[in-house]
Amino acid sequence: MIEENRNSSDSSAFTHTNTTSAILITAYSVAFAGGGIGSITMSFVLVKMNTLSVTTTAIINLVIVHSLLLFTVPFRLHYYVKEKWVFKMTFCKVVSAMVHVHMYLTFLFYVITLVIRWLIFFQWKDKVEFYRKLHAIAASAAVWVVVMVFVVPVLCFEYGRSGSYNETICFKFHRELQQGSVKALNYAIIIAVACITCILLGLQIFILIKVSRRLSTSLWSHQEFWAQVKNLIFICVIIICFLPYHLFRAYYIQHMSDFDQLESYNEVFLSLTALSCLDLLFFVLSGSRLFKQKVVMLLSRLSCC
Repeated sequence: MIEENRNSSDSSAFTHTNTTSAILITAYSVAFAGGGIGSITMSFVLVKMNTLSVTTTAIINLVIVHSLLLFTVPFRLHYYVKEKWVFKMTFCKVVSAMVHVHMYLTFLFYVITLVIRWLIFFQWKDKVEFYRKLHAIAASAAVWVVVMVFVVPVLCFEYGRSGSYNETICFKFHRELQQGSVKALNYAIIIAVACITCILLGLQIFILIKVSRRLSTSLWSHQEFWAQVKNLIFICVIIICFLPYHLFRAYYIQHMSDFDQLESYNEVFLSLTALSCLDLLFFVLSGSRLFKQKVVMLLSRLSCC
């Protein structure tokens, strides 16, 4: 009975501290600004790229999924500033679910991009392309149909059904984690993400060592090295933005009833996943000739010191 009353009170008040709210507002503001600039810039870059390439198709889908998340960010910011949800609870579920949909679709497109780049690097494939533009559109549509038909409805209609929630409080659906099946699914996802991340990092380190040995004299000025740096950007985003959330979530699931602020900490780690929207901006910069020249100049100065 005490636990029930506690859950009820938790869901009827805005529980984030001023510090937590400031962190959330900052994280989502940076993601919105940097992600918007990155998506717009990458859109212009994509015009010049081969549209039949599977990698290009993955990047196009990455721009789309980032744009969908960025559309929901202003509503999150409004909630954190006003400390009250003024929209429908159904829309709250959509905005809440979009962060998770964005995270896992981004992770999927990262893996696809990295695997294709590695196939080309190891010369198992000269190039990985669709035969026609229609095939690229069909492949992209298939992914989005699966998400829209199977994932989004489940998140929107099943998410937040355990008990009643205050209409003015959003992003507080922690009671769903008390279900055994939901816990098991979360643990499976955590283990999968952690294992895949370790494999990706190990392979990329192996490739970078191989490239550095082959191009030891002209490493920083060689295009192949910068291609691997772009791959490393994706893996760094996974490690910095996605992995901390999943590792903390394993602890959160076990101890979420221990103290109230644990849910706020979970929200902070979740906000880190939105910063993955900055990836396209870094991706464009890493391909910039001016950026490469500045990096080479900086490294030469550091080596002199």
